[in-house]
Order: sequence, then C-alpha cells, then structure tokens
Amino acid sequence: MATKKKIKKKPERELLENPEVLAEKLSNTEQWIEEHKNPVFSMLAVIVLVIGGVLFYRYYNANQNNLAQSEMFQAQYWFEADSLNLALNGDGNNYGFLEIIDNYGSTKAANLAHFYAGVCYIKNGDFDSAIEYLSEFDADDKLVQARAYALIGDAYMEKGEFDNAVTFYNRAVDHHPNEFFTPQYLMKEALAYERLENFERAVASYDEIINKFSKSAEIQNARKQRARIAGKASK
Repeated sequence: MATKKKIKKKPERELLENPEVLAEKLSNTEQWIEEHKNPVFSMLAVIVLVIGGVLFYRYYNANQNNLAQSEMFQAQYWFEADSLNLALNGDGNNYGFLEIIDNYGSTKAANLAHFYAGVCYIKNGDFDSAIEYLSEFDADDKLVQARAYALIGDAYMEKGEFDNAVTFYNRAVDHHPNEFFTPQYLMKEALAYERLENFERAVASYDEIINKFSKSAEIQNARKQRARIAGKASK
C-alpha cells in the first residue's frame, strides 16, 4: 500500500498559517529594530527629509516660475518694441531679461530669458554674449531649439568663425527637420561652407534643399546658388 508523501510546507506558508512562528518573527524584528534603532530612525529621517525636500522644491520652483513669468512680461514688451537695452537691463522698476536670469535661474522663464537675451545681443552686435546666452538655452520645443542653434551659427558667421558656424547650422538642420525652417538653415549652412571655400559641401547643402524640400520657399534660390558654384565644386 502506497504511503502518503509528507508535503513540506514552504517557509512563507508556515509563517502565515502558524501564529507561533509569526509571533517569533515579529519578536525578532522588534528586537533587531530595538538594537539598531538609532541608525534605523536616522535613515527614516533622511528619507522623509529627501521626499519633503523634493516636494518643497517642486512647489517652490512652480511658484517662482509663475512669478518670473509675470516679471518678464514688460521685458518681452520692450523686446517686441525693439527697445533692446531696456529688454536686457530693465528700467529700475521692471526687470530685464538679465535680472530674470539672475533672480529666477532655475525656472523655465529664466531659461526662456536666455533665448531673448541672446537675440538682443545679436541685434546689438555683441556676438560673444549672444553665443554665451543662447548656449545656455535648452528648449523642449523642437522648433525653438533649432532656431537657437541657427542663431548661434549666425553669431559665429558675424565673428568670421565659419567652422563653428557650420557646426551649429548643422545642428539646426538635424534637429527635427521640417519643410519650413530646415531649408533656411541649409541655405545658411551652404553659405558658411562657401566662406570656407568648401564648395563640394555647399553644393551638397543646396542639393538637400532641392531633393528633400522641393516645395519650400528656398527652392529657386537653392537651384540658382548651386548652379553658380557647381563649377568650383568640380575642381
């Protein structure tokens, strides 16, 4: 006659089914906590502080961003009116973009102020400052970030640093290409290559417009400029 095989209980099942085992485990846990209560409570306190700090920072940063956006309204108005020095530096009563950056540095508004400040400096002919502020700008918006890269390229073009200009125009071209803006950046890229007398690469930039963006406003000019330098590229 076959004998019943005794089924061995798993430890976790025994823990659930046997009150004595459960009581022993709880007693051991309480004893361990009692013996190590100082480091345990210190660790818990650190965790609470970290979580509280993160929540407070998010709340504080959101409030600061709202305040910065309201403070920046006048600077944006001056920017639209082409009052660039006021837009940058304020009037003593209202902040300019530079004060927004200094006072609200970690906010989205301050990040946007870097873009505005860079454009102001380009228009004022201070290309080094333009590069500095635009390089600090980091946008979630795909079109605006590409625009910032192109503006840095423009600043380097004005400085006669055509290699650097090519680098940033190329970033603008590659950053989420689109029918409207990308051909503009390719035209700028081609011109920078021409300044470097790299006519083969300039032709390639014009070809990209012709082949990929045939409906763009730049198509006719791209064909014209390509024809103009094609002979130089073949030499």
